[in-house]
Amino acid sequence: MRSTFYFALIVTAAVVLAACNATDNVAKVEKKSAGPETIYPDGARRVTADELQAMLKNGEAIVVDVRNQASYDIGHIPGAKLIPSGEILNHVNELPRDKTIVTYCS
Repeated sequence: MRSTFYFALIVTAAVVLAACNATDNVAKVEKKSAGPETIYPDGARRVTADELQAMLKNGEAIVVDVRNQASYDIGHIPGAKLIPSGEILNHVNELPRDKTIVTYCS
């Protein structure tokens, strides 16, 4: 079960990182109205700011900033944990298993 969790986490991280690097495709997708039934090419679920705020308020999610330290220092979501994209695999054990992990890169 532990290896399944790690595999799922690695796949999720890879999808998120690929989405961060695919700015042209993501920009076109994000302009569309994103309803709950919207399926994106990268398979990653999107959450709105309101959804994230509710999830954080209910203790259902954590936020991971995958940018570099300099970008994080300029500004970040309050309470976000900095784990640069190239270091995610080194910090897998620090992520909770019982919460939704919301990542962002811009």
